[in-house]
Amino acid sequence: MNIIIDDRSKLSLYEQIQSQIKAQILSGDIKPGEMLPSIRTLAKEIKVSIITTKRAYEELEKEGFLETVQGKGTFVSEKNQDRIKEITMYEIENKLEDIIRQAKAIGLTLDEGIEIFKSIYEEV
Repeated sequence: MNIIIDDRSKLSLYEQIQSQIKAQILSGDIKPGEMLPSIRTLAKEIKVSIITTKRAYEELEKEGFLETVQGKGTFVSEKNQDRIKEITMYEIENKLEDIIRQAKAIGLTLDEGIEIFKSIYEEV
């Protein structure tokens, strides 16, 4: 798991941790059922307090992204895959909306946009 703390960020430390873990789950970099580092281990790795890391994990658990099993650790939830897919689709729609606005601003037609989308989709 790759977490980078930015001291200049407007987000609090726990929010930075939370958002980066969430992003890695949504992108599939961290898979359902995968075990996360312990709160203590992660805190040590990224040089933040255990309380900060604990809060990030707790918030992610409240949102349904993580599950903690007493004595075993914290895992990416396997139960909320539909919710995770819904959130991912929402984020994709927002990104596409921005791209469509840019495309319209330069006069790109719907057919041209679809052709670009198809071409990139087939390459990836």
